[in-house]
Amino acid sequence: MKRGMTRRTFLRRAATTLSLTPLLAACGSAEKSETPATSSAAGGSPTVVVPSQRTSTATASGQLRIGYLPITDAAPLLLAHAKGFYREEGLSVEQPTMFRSWAQVAEAFQARQVDVVHLLMPLAIWMRFGQQVPVKLVAWDHVNGSALTVAERIERLEDLAGATVAIPFWYSIHNVLLQRLLERAGLRPILEGQPSASERTVKLVVLAPADMAPALANGSIAGYIVAEPFNALAEVQKAGKILRFSGDVWLDHACCVVMLHEEECVSRPDWAQAVVRAVVRAQRFARENRAEAAQLLAKRGDRGYLPQPLQAIERVLLDHDHDRYVREGVIRHPEWSAARIDFRPYPFSSYTAALIEHLRRTRVQGDASFLQQLDPLRAHEELVDDRFVRQALTEEGGPAVFGLPESLEREELIDP
Repeated sequence: MKRGMTRRTFLRRAATTLSLTPLLAACGSAEKSETPATSSAAGGSPTVVVPSQRTSTATASGQLRIGYLPITDAAPLLLAHAKGFYREEGLSVEQPTMFRSWAQVAEAFQARQVDVVHLLMPLAIWMRFGQQVPVKLVAWDHVNGSALTVAERIERLEDLAGATVAIPFWYSIHNVLLQRLLERAGLRPILEGQPSASERTVKLVVLAPADMAPALANGSIAGYIVAEPFNALAEVQKAGKILRFSGDVWLDHACCVVMLHEEECVSRPDWAQAVVRAVVRAQRFARENRAEAAQLLAKRGDRGYLPQPLQAIERVLLDHDHDRYVREGVIRHPEWSAARIDFRPYPFSSYTAALIEHLRRTRVQGDASFLQQLDPLRAHEELVDDRFVRQALTEEGGPAVFGLPESLEREELIDP
């Protein structure tokens, strides 16, 4: 037992390790009936990977195992693999493993079946403070990159009264932003029971991202808010339309963040620095080579990382139809100049603090009382280790290369 850790704390953490799966199920039960995850690499066919059956061994020196969801949020982790950036840092990297749901990603990461993942930032907060899992946020993975997609009959947020809308996880920026949008429209989110148009309620349900577009197409939901390219996919397949972009609600918000185990950050800082350096380098590549990045990510036969068609991925990375979105009111703040998705790795403390404040007033399933006990800025210091990303930014030419302020400070801009 570590010095300074009480027996109660030790037992609680042990129980957390053993019970993460049911806890995740309680937080988002719709995700636990998922099919097994698949591993899809740039140079080979997908293979079935069941998280609970993978060998959980200590990470070898220089070895790196990557876990991801098939969304553009994962682009930096995947492009660092595709471009050989991990290898150039001396890391022995396995083919990235694709999972189907956030519950699977979190479970595999907690069980040390993968070494680095991108996680929803609210999910990282829940794991660290709600479940006492020693995880460390070492960089943002991207900014913006999500949208609220609805059925063609929905013209305004008010039209969602009496409808059901899907989110990817209770602890997600998607849930936070959707509830702020509903509040602005005079609608009330509910988590159980049936929604009522007369009572102006909207039912929220958790679905895996891959299940959202089919659910919208068959009419079982009226909309969903999720990461790209599932919003672009609905547009390409003419299954729905985008009502708002997340970056037009909260400017340059983080959705997914790069996570390592705290133990690795402490005991192997050179290894952690190599991982972050490769990911930050990949973010710069993605910003400066968007068309090539889309080609590398898209599925082509038995190659590629994301199963969605190139047309949908290009629609996201190349920011198609921006002017049309402005004319149609999908983008309400053109003066923000928010990219549909962008890659800016620095984790601002102002964002962590504001996110915790908004999570406190966001309805979720399960016990969220831990949020009330958090001091937002102190929580940022405990969750985030920014020394690696600061070093990587310096090596890449400084914050300005990524459109970041030299001070690495900002004020949050939120307007639903």
